[in-house]
Amino acid sequence: MELREIAAFLQVAQLKSFSKAARALGYSQAAVTIQIKQLEQELGIHLFDRIGKTVSITHYGQEF
Repeated sequence: MELREIAAFLQVAQLKSFSKAARALGYSQAAVTIQIKQLEQELGIHLFDRIGKTVSITHYGQEF
C-alpha cells in the first residue's frame, strides 16, 4: 500500500469521480484507476461501485 494510492482513494471518495480526482491530483484518469485497482487487490475488497459514470463508495470503502 502506497501513499499515492491512499491519496487517490481519498480524492475519488470525496469527489465521487475518477476523472475529477485525477485532475485534482495531476494524474491521468488511467493512473488513478490503476492505483485504486491495486489498492483493492491488495486489500481483497471493492472500495467503489462503478455503474456507468457513477462512482459510489462501498461499505468496505467507508470502513477503510
